[in-house]
Amino acid sequence: MRHAGLARGVAAAIAALAIAFELVNVWVTTRLPPPAYTPLPFAPEDMAGVTFPLFGLLLVHQRPRLVIGWLLLAGGLSAAANILSANLHTLFEGGPPVRVMIVGLTWNVCELTLGVLLPLLYPVGRLLSRRWRWVIVLAVCGQALDWIGVFTQQRGVREVAHWLVAAGMAMSFASLAVRFRHGGPIERRQLLWLLVTLPGLLIPWMLGDPIWWVASLAIPLIPAAIAVAVLRYRLFGIDTLISRALVGTGLVAVVAGVYLAASGASSVFLSEVDPIAGLAAALFAGAFLRPIRRLFQRGVDRLLYGSTGDPSALAERLKHRLQHTDPGHGLLGTLDVLREGLAVTGVAVELDGTTTVSGSLDRADRTIALVWHGEPVGLLLIGPTDRRAFPAAHDERVITTLTPHIADAAHAVRLTAALQRSRERILATREEERRRLRRDLHDGLGQSLSRMAMSINAARLSLRSSPEQAELLLAELRAGMDIVSGDIRQLVYGLRPPALDELGLAGAVEELAGTPVEVAGDLDGLPAAVEVAAYRIVQEALTNVRKHASATGVTVRLERAETLRVTVTDDGIGLPPDARPGVGLASMRERAAELGGTCVVRPAPEGGTAVYADLPL
Repeated sequence: MRHAGLARGVAAAIAALAIAFELVNVWVTTRLPPPAYTPLPFAPEDMAGVTFPLFGLLLVHQRPRLVIGWLLLAGGLSAAANILSANLHTLFEGGPPVRVMIVGLTWNVCELTLGVLLPLLYPVGRLLSRRWRWVIVLAVCGQALDWIGVFTQQRGVREVAHWLVAAGMAMSFASLAVRFRHGGPIERRQLLWLLVTLPGLLIPWMLGDPIWWVASLAIPLIPAAIAVAVLRYRLFGIDTLISRALVGTGLVAVVAGVYLAASGASSVFLSEVDPIAGLAAALFAGAFLRPIRRLFQRGVDRLLYGSTGDPSALAERLKHRLQHTDPGHGLLGTLDVLREGLAVTGVAVELDGTTTVSGSLDRADRTIALVWHGEPVGLLLIGPTDRRAFPAAHDERVITTLTPHIADAAHAVRLTAALQRSRERILATREEERRRLRRDLHDGLGQSLSRMAMSINAARLSLRSSPEQAELLLAELRAGMDIVSGDIRQLVYGLRPPALDELGLAGAVEELAGTPVEVAGDLDGLPAAVEVAAYRIVQEALTNVRKHASATGVTVRLERAETLRVTVTDDGIGLPPDARPGVGLASMRERAAELGGTCVVRPAPEGGTAVYADLPL
């Protein structure tokens, strides 16, 4: 922290010194005749001397260890010192040789820091490799050779020196292209900020007179772009900036074309009626602005990202895959489209403990909750960005466009899985019921019928020889028939309580509870499965009350609305703090869940325990 504070203090002093040089230079410039090479009241070095130190100070304040900020400070200070010393030399019409040396040295420092070191080290503050050190050596040797030419007054030596420095600067800027090709997505985005602003400086400079002075206006954009790229590259996407600039330019061109066309037509057919052109352009812009903007946006997206980066095209591809695949493969198809659109290594969806992956997902850089009509259905995991020409600043538009479709596909997978589990549960329940019936019929009813058959045979054989024995056997046979009748009644009762058919749901529950039942709504015409589930839930709840509640009273309420609401409330001791759900509670929940409903057990508002079950109709 102490070193960082010292660094910030030094940076502030350098920036203040550069501003002081520029203020002095303003006073000096007012005493010189206007320059012939520019209509502006300042030179390019003035712009560099003000803007580079200020943005360099900002970088050092935020990232004191990054060398980029220090290069901006040094380059800006040398530019301010160079223009000040040059103007002083002109103002005082010559002077001692040391003043000329100051002009040359400050220019050398400006060239070396801003023209060689800055492009070589930007944006991470390190060279691409050790081989690039020879570029610095080449530039320094060129500057040293230039001084030799100055002292020896050999023009040819100075020309060679200038070519060496120019070659070093050209190779330094070429390193930006090499770094862009081999860099990661973050580094590419940072490089784009600088590469987009450089043409505003280089093109006027290469064209020369009479427009080279325009480069002065582009100089502040360079340190500003560097600062944004280093500190806020995630906040402002450079490709988004390019996209919006192109779309805006296209819209302005179209509206201007309509204005010119309407103006020309009005001048031909209605002379001196210029307002018609403005009215036509306004009507056109109001009616067709959104469609034209959408058309331009799609064109720019295709220009920057290709067909795989256009959100609208991706949405169409995704819909096509969903329409032509089953739900299980549809989710994977949507993930394939999203992975191609974002140009990431892999994407995945976590859904009910399972993971569907497209591509290779070693780690997730971003996690997004998938929501279907307000209901969370899973998590979308997005991997790191793969290498490509433009980084994905448009990712938010792609994610916003495709995420709802992915949530739909995930919900369809959940429904399919739930349906499959329901089928498996129904099959399992059916087989268990068949096994129970087989066991009851074989072990109970079958054995009883066998014994009855044996008793009939024994009675028939002893009817004449021993009537008393035959009468005893027939009496046992009659008792056995009563037992068989009870077993059959028990089997029938296990399938569906007969009281439901005889008394209806309210009457059957009232008979079961032994107390009046509160009824709200019409209970006629309820589905048979709902009646059985409600009856069994009440039965289990009453059993728990008798066993555990120590209650003096119990209330049962049946309410029919959009669902059948079953409420069983007692005034007993309530649930113990460490209560754990047993077989009975689990059975009630399962019966409700089989119908898509819910069943919860909680303390009653006035003491005791309450069972609430909602059964869909």
